[in-house]
Amino acid sequence: MAEFDVDLFVIGAGSGGTRAARIAAGHGARVMIAEEDRIGGTCVIRGCVPKKLFVYASRFADEFEDAAGFGWRVGKPEFDWPTLRDAVAKEVTRLSGLYRKGLDGAGVAIREERAVVTGPHEVKLQKSGQTIRARHILVATGGYPAFDPPIPGGELGISSNEVFHLPSLPKRMLVIGGGYIALEFASVFARLGVAVTLLHRGDNVLRGFDEDLRTRLRDALGHAGITLRLGCTVDRIELLPDGTRRAHCAHGAPIDADVVLVATGRRPNTAGLGLEAAGVKLGPAGQVLVDAASLSNVPSIAAVGDVTDRVNLTPVAIREGHAFADSTFGGKPWTMDHSLVASAVFTTPELGTVGLTEQQALATGRELRIFETGFRPMKATISGRDERIYMKLIVDAQTDKVIGVHILGHDAGEIIQSVAIAVTMGATKADFDRTIALHPSAAEELVTMRTPRKSAL
Repeated sequence: MAEFDVDLFVIGAGSGGTRAARIAAGHGARVMIAEEDRIGGTCVIRGCVPKKLFVYASRFADEFEDAAGFGWRVGKPEFDWPTLRDAVAKEVTRLSGLYRKGLDGAGVAIREERAVVTGPHEVKLQKSGQTIRARHILVATGGYPAFDPPIPGGELGISSNEVFHLPSLPKRMLVIGGGYIALEFASVFARLGVAVTLLHRGDNVLRGFDEDLRTRLRDALGHAGITLRLGCTVDRIELLPDGTRRAHCAHGAPIDADVVLVATGRRPNTAGLGLEAAGVKLGPAGQVLVDAASLSNVPSIAAVGDVTDRVNLTPVAIREGHAFADSTFGGKPWTMDHSLVASAVFTTPELGTVGLTEQQALATGRELRIFETGFRPMKATISGRDERIYMKLIVDAQTDKVIGVHILGHDAGEIIQSVAIAVTMGATKADFDRTIALHPSAAEELVTMRTPRKSAL
């Protein structure tokens, strides 16, 4: 009898887990993967993919309005929530099927049930009761929405998991939270015609992002009709006889809503996985503590993606899973570099960022040169929309390297992806300056800024 049933057992068939499973199988490893929910994980099933489709839908509201300035007469548009909801669900199902097809094609054995670690080399499948001996175990279970801190009556609210499946479009929505998930859904539903109130305990939104972007995005959300209640917490939520959810706040009047979306954070999904019993060290939030190679303190157990709480983005999980599989089974050891990762927030206006914020750069002791510009995009001059784009470059004054780029405005995510290549390669401000502008475009401003300022922070 062979010592191990498989070379790799992966718990969680999200983006990181499926990438690791497929690459490992491609290197000749015997691989099994277990998923207790739907194949595809958070991003495909209840995260970035369906959310981005909702974002596209919401932005048609502005497009219909803007069309009039360009000579179009489209009449009064009407929005049908079930059409969007069901179309997005259909696309999610299609993508989940592609993930399954990719695993099958790679020869990965799929087990659609919960798996629990019972030892450094052992996993038990909860539904079938089967025990699998694995040379290596990879935990890729992602994260889950957490009501943090817990709110009395919080069960009357929904999380970002359920928001995609609302039976009808609410007239009023309360969104609790100030991170990117809360802001994205507030922005989406406001443009779909919902009266949205955003409540956040902090004095500004998007903690950890550049201050200039935070302030401008906060103002833009308010201009879009979202009621902002900052510096405020919810004491409790109660259900009124007519089905209304009433949120009682620490300060100010209570807020009535048809739907309360609680988006106050996410936690690593490790509860009940048996990791601690197997000797795996977890962090204070329940995250699997791993080294640069994604290995835990137990040599046979590794973890990738949001369950490690490093950089919680889908492309990062994919890269971590790929690196683990290549290193462990392909004889090509390499590690994921977490120091420079581009990201976007799909509010309207959109936010794109790569590198250090001004605050982070100052904390390193560098002397900085800051280049920034704000302008009205060409489209808005005809549409009449009160819209601004803001761009900011952070430059190390000693080396001339661009160490941070921050954009707020239309297509910021698309623009920042290209800029991230230059920043990752170590481009200098002189490199930006000698790049010919593409005119007319918003992105050309990135290579035409010439007058710096010193940091005023």
